[in-house]
Amino acid sequence: MELQLSNTLTRRKERFAPADPSRVTMYVCGPTVYNLAHIGNARPPVVFDTLFRLLRHVYGEGAVLYARNYTDIDDKIITAAIERGVPIAEITRAVEGAYEADMAALNVLTPTARPRATENVGAMIALIEKLIANGAAYVVPSGVYFSVAADADYGKLSGRAQDDLKAGARVDGEDDKRHPSDFALWKSAKPGEPQWEAPFGAGRPGWHIECSAMIEEELGSPIDIHGGGVDLIFPHHENEIAQSECAHGRPLARVWMHNGFLTMDREKMSKSIGNIITPRELIEQGWQGETIRWALLSAHYKAPLDWNDDLLRQSQASLDRLYGAALRLRDVEITNFEPPSAFLEALADDLNTPAAIAELSALATAANVAAKPADKAKAKGELLAAGYLLGVLLDDPEHWFRASFGEAAAEIDKLVAERVAARAAKNYAESDRLRDELAARGVEVMDGTSGSTWRRKT
Repeated sequence: MELQLSNTLTRRKERFAPADPSRVTMYVCGPTVYNLAHIGNARPPVVFDTLFRLLRHVYGEGAVLYARNYTDIDDKIITAAIERGVPIAEITRAVEGAYEADMAALNVLTPTARPRATENVGAMIALIEKLIANGAAYVVPSGVYFSVAADADYGKLSGRAQDDLKAGARVDGEDDKRHPSDFALWKSAKPGEPQWEAPFGAGRPGWHIECSAMIEEELGSPIDIHGGGVDLIFPHHENEIAQSECAHGRPLARVWMHNGFLTMDREKMSKSIGNIITPRELIEQGWQGETIRWALLSAHYKAPLDWNDDLLRQSQASLDRLYGAALRLRDVEITNFEPPSAFLEALADDLNTPAAIAELSALATAANVAAKPADKAKAKGELLAAGYLLGVLLDDPEHWFRASFGEAAAEIDKLVAERVAARAAKNYAESDRLRDELAARGVEVMDGTSGSTWRRKT
């Protein structure tokens, strides 16, 4: 199996070959922790968690180092802290906790490292000093700026001509920078804002320098893969490349990957617009975490994805079918937990989750028709192993079907038990009546030698 990934930098799909197969490195830009993540913010962690799972399968769990940061110092965080009259850490740590809980509900594995910007300011200061020393940055009263003119390759990731760039377009308080495209590495201290001492003056780091410094601290460079949303290509990732390469004289990352936008009613989801919904709200509405994850993976990661209830309903129905197959084989002992080659090849083709989902559906069909014990064991092992790489089928099948019914599950249990008693008493009229009542509630009862189970009708 050959892993192929689309590289934004080279604008082509390439065979992935890590510099050291025993130490595969990946960094993904994490959240700015000032407010709850919306469902659009959840697409990168779910996409790159799927890649993390695949890399671990190919190279070994201990061979993959995955860092996803927390931006816990930022204008929006400072504004929120001032408005609420609390230290920034009181806001950021609470939002971090909520983010971790939301991602766990979507079956996102914990990354190898989760660095915080505030815990790496020393590394940022050291990086800025290097840039000042080699003439790529300059100090003025409002702070320290990267001189875009010092990087002849600036714009190579986004493909924008340097003359057209407005990466650091002038904002209030930055009137002393030399060129509109120059961007802040360090912002001079202001009353009421958090600040750190530095040789070039007290202040706080700019956004772009944070990730460059944390990558070096956690993983070194060049790293194998750098990921994030398509909105980060410019200016954030463009600026990361410029400052890191000018400071160290080597590439920051070999492969740059970017997932597409999530839209709602064909409009980009944005907190500023207000057209957002959070994973937490979706779960409170009764949607299961795996359903949300499946919906996020239903389109290729590079493609835009429009979010709506129909997408969720389709995702729920697809997972119901898979869980139905797993429920059929619930008593079968797995002898080999390994996804089949067709599924792996689909996923290895630039993380083609729609093709992988189609293969998973075929595995469910095989599980439903398997009759011999050996065929059942093989089908179950392949189904669950493939599901694991997509981050689904991790629930107990019976719990899966109960969970979406909430408190009504107990009443359904009671009706199923009454039907079992009616069948035992050969009261078939009552048994049929109860079956019809359950069907009207969207419940299918499955009778077997070991008893009766139920699931949501698919």
